[in-house]
Amino acid sequence: MLIAQAFMGIFTFIGFSWFMSEDRHAVKKRLILRGLGIQIALAILLTQFPIISTSFSYLSKGVEALKAATQAGTVFVFGYLGGGSVPFEAKGSTFIFALQALPMIMVVSALSMLLFYLNILPWIVRKISWFWRKVLNIGGALGTAAAAKVFLGNIEAPLIVRPYLKNFSRSELFTIMCCGMATTATTVMALYATILEGTIPNTIGHILTASIISIPAAITLARVIVPETAEKTSGDVVVPYQFSNWMDAVSRGTSDGLNIFLNIAAMLIVVLALVTLGNSILGLLPSIGGEAISFERIFGIFFAPITWLMGIPWSEAIISGKLLGTKTVLNEVVAFVELSKLQPGALSTTSSLIMMYAMCGFANFSAIGIVIGGMSAMVPERRQEIVSLSLRSMIVGTLATCLSGTIVGLLSRIFG
Repeated sequence: MLIAQAFMGIFTFIGFSWFMSEDRHAVKKRLILRGLGIQIALAILLTQFPIISTSFSYLSKGVEALKAATQAGTVFVFGYLGGGSVPFEAKGSTFIFALQALPMIMVVSALSMLLFYLNILPWIVRKISWFWRKVLNIGGALGTAAAAKVFLGNIEAPLIVRPYLKNFSRSELFTIMCCGMATTATTVMALYATILEGTIPNTIGHILTASIISIPAAITLARVIVPETAEKTSGDVVVPYQFSNWMDAVSRGTSDGLNIFLNIAAMLIVVLALVTLGNSILGLLPSIGGEAISFERIFGIFFAPITWLMGIPWSEAIISGKLLGTKTVLNEVVAFVELSKLQPGALSTTSSLIMMYAMCGFANFSAIGIVIGGMSAMVPERRQEIVSLSLRSMIVGTLATCLSGTIVGLLSRIFG
């Protein structure tokens, strides 16, 4: 039954994209089959082959090393607030999210810039770009941006091909926006792994896999909604950063990481405050079923059918719907925190895995503003086009991650 649900979900997500298409007659069935086939093949390769799973397990050790290294800095600066020994008997948890989890963003950001300076990250991006160009039949510039998106953020990835953006077709411009919504970035992957530690085994491996397999889904669905009718734009990596030495790279990375750190902290404070305020207002309404009305209940009811289509039992669909709604309306960090706080048994292991993949992307309403502001600054002459495509890019990003979660859940149930 659950496997049949998942197959129904795959057809529904693709069918909804076709329904939204600007030109349904221009949509090529071969394109859909190729994109879906590549996503499934990558999912099988990355999740079912022991040699790949083992190599990804080493990433978990790398995250542990990053956590230990970051803690060495936070303890020196903040003492026990940063994770050091508590000089008194604590009655509750001493974990402080802002001082013990978020600082890793700065460390990873600095490390990423160092890898740019050493030309390691651009080399990796070029290799992955070649793969995307060959298997998905896309232009070099778009392939490069899609490859970079596995590692970089919504705005940093397009910077890699900034000189080519003004020549992008409407479909290519939309596709690069969708890729940004359907994936995350290395700067926050370690943060997600820290939040979900103990919830899902080999979390960092699954998070990286989620970003990789959501790329073909995003490209495919984007070209269904805005079919490609123009010539492909060729191009290669353009390194957007100029560093005088390795210390300059680390300094720039630290500064950028601090901005992300402050932005996430501020957004968490504000959105949680607004949700609490909104729930207080909704609580004034008559209760339904003995429970007060809240955003969580509304999210659960609205998104439950979507999570059911992903292969999640209806008994768990309301809880899963709340998580997906939280991720879409607020952001994925809040949703991951909520997932980690669920009572044991609230979701099965497979359902938790499906939801982790479904929430592993930047597709939320606040990201729309980030994309509009950042990409409009890069290509101001196409601002109106970017604005008109922004909401649809969020929808595609959500559908792409849901498709990834559905496929991984299917493979988990088929292969065990």
